[in-house]
Amino acid sequence: MATMHAAQRRCGRCALRLRACAASCPDCERRPLALARVVAGFDYESPGDMLIARYKTEMRYALAGVLADLVMQAQAASGALPPGAVLVPIPASRVSLRRRGFNPAGELARALARRTGLPLRRHWLARTREGPRQAALTRAGRMQGATGGYTCTVRLPSCPVVLVDDVMTTGSTLHAAALAVRAAGAGEVIALVAARAPANDGGTLAQYRLP
Repeated sequence: MATMHAAQRRCGRCALRLRACAASCPDCERRPLALARVVAGFDYESPGDMLIARYKTEMRYALAGVLADLVMQAQAASGALPPGAVLVPIPASRVSLRRRGFNPAGELARALARRTGLPLRRHWLARTREGPRQAALTRAGRMQGATGGYTCTVRLPSCPVVLVDDVMTTGSTLHAAALAVRAAGAGEVIALVAARAPANDGGTLAQYRLP
């Protein structure tokens, strides 16, 4: 079963698994995310990465419920979601939608909405442009490509927004999306993700490696 390595230290803001000797999170020191916190169901490594792969490439919609359950377990351990929160999935690119036939973040958000009773707003967030696949980019490319990549289609109420995505690697996508919803009037912004990439899989600075 996928695991979050609960016994290991983790950044309270971006959910990155930290080395025992690390005094603080290197990513958040270099570039704090525009998020109050991130909750991840598990680390993006074996066997959890295979669960994500099957979900995204084999159109196994039922796995959205499995992923949502893992997220909810992690969420229960990290504290309650803020009152009045609204779920907002990260929108998929047109290329991704054509290739997969669905938005993984959107289906995960729908499963989370059923479990939490929180309202789901699929169309509050939109892409401002199409770009190359994130998986094909370096860390620097991900950061640059996501900047200004999202906008809000409506003026938002001053409520907490919970961004939902399937995998968080560098955090660039969630950071850009958080800036967009905050600019549109949202209050606190947090993120729920199925999986968080560890430091040795692009989730942090190149010079920061887990043993």
